[in-house]
Amino acid sequence: MFQKNKFDIITIGSATRDIFMKSEQFKIVEDKSFATGQGECFALGSKIEIKDIVFASGGGGTNTAVTFARQGLKTACVGAIGDDFNGKDILDELSREGVSVDHFQINKDGHTAYSVILVHESGERTILSYKGEGQNFDVKQIPFDKFKTKWLFLDSLGGHYDLLETAVNWAVKNGVKLATDPGGKELDHGLEKLRPLLKHFSIVKMNQEEAAKLTGIDYKNESEIFKFMDEIVDGIFLMSKGPDGVVASDGKNIYRAGVPDSPVVERTGAGDAFASGFVSQILTATSNKRQATSDDIVKAIQFATANASSVVAQYGAKAGILKKGDWGPWKLIDVEISTIN
Repeated sequence: MFQKNKFDIITIGSATRDIFMKSEQFKIVEDKSFATGQGECFALGSKIEIKDIVFASGGGGTNTAVTFARQGLKTACVGAIGDDFNGKDILDELSREGVSVDHFQINKDGHTAYSVILVHESGERTILSYKGEGQNFDVKQIPFDKFKTKWLFLDSLGGHYDLLETAVNWAVKNGVKLATDPGGKELDHGLEKLRPLLKHFSIVKMNQEEAAKLTGIDYKNESEIFKFMDEIVDGIFLMSKGPDGVVASDGKNIYRAGVPDSPVVERTGAGDAFASGFVSQILTATSNKRQATSDDIVKAIQFATANASSVVAQYGAKAGILKKGDWGPWKLIDVEISTIN
């Protein structure tokens, strides 16, 4: 049973059923009325021919769990799904990957989260997301008192602050290390509520837009964002910059790496692959309870980048996830290190 096992890491986060559709008739148009300044469009009232269609599973909780499992770590995943075919398929897939699913919440009155992902020829995509039961975590159904794990990874929790707070307090009380790639609804709670929790995390990952929004610092003022986050996070802060790579800080050094030249089929799951790839290497390197060194952080960035590059080269968030000892065709990228003044 679950409670008799000791895990290397337990993930808590979203679980979805994804369908990818690619068509040459999807067009990108420039339009400032869209939040991104661009829209992915097709003709209203027409029949659109789909070139490729792929069914897969997704969600940050399950995506990260598969990275950890494929890296040889004993892994469990906790998520919320509906009592339907899609939910069962997610559980079956995770079980095949060697991930424990004993404490998934199965809600009989709703549907498993579902996403339709419209993929443009460029690899960019638009996600139509139905959150379903993935938003309905019940913290009272998560038996933290039975958990035995070295690390706890928190992904998107559907905005449930009570779950975030309970998980952090439990981890601190039990000496469990924490890592997170928070969802938008978690970040919407704002700095005042998140600050006392974030200080307990060994690894915190956000993208540049999220970090700017949380800190209230201009998107372009990268040095000030890191100075601010170093005061909040006692561990390592990772900030992804899309096609411009990643920047990380351990409070002593700044680490910078670009993105390798690799094929892009579509980008779903790249952030999950990077975050979990990084955490997996730090977890492994510090398994004897020593602190992560600069060399450990460099290797973790290199593997995380390779993992993300492999994921975007295929449809879906899991197909390209690397296995232990396999870095794929991606050579070790250069990581630039500079001392924080």
